Amino acid sequence: MKAKLKISIADSAGEPFMGVGLVWLLTRVERFGSIRVAARDMGMSYVKALRILNTLERKLGRKIVVRKRGGMQRGGTELTPFAKEFIDRFARYLDKINRYAQKEFMRSFGRRRL
Repeated sequence: MKAKLKISIADSAGEPFMGVGLVWLLTRVERFGSIRVAARDMGMSYVKALRILNTLERKLGRKIVVRKRGGMQRGGTELTPFAKEFIDRFARYLDKINRYAQKEFMRSFGRRRL
């Protein structure tokens, strides 16, 4: 057995706006250079992906992606340096939290069955 956590970042009103799913979306945007392709790869609609990214930018007060019109040949989307750093920091944070949770889970429950 092991602990499994769902971590998200919430705004001052307590509304969650970022979790690991958003990191997966941003990672795919960086890999594919396209919000549309990233969304399709995740089984998500393009409109939903745009809504998620726009919400993130609004909540953080910073640009996350730079969009260039013109399709795959002339356009595309890339992450801002801020977004890359934010993803890296969030991933490190998740890793620390998960390692701590697993250690405490094993301390509390060990290898015995519940």
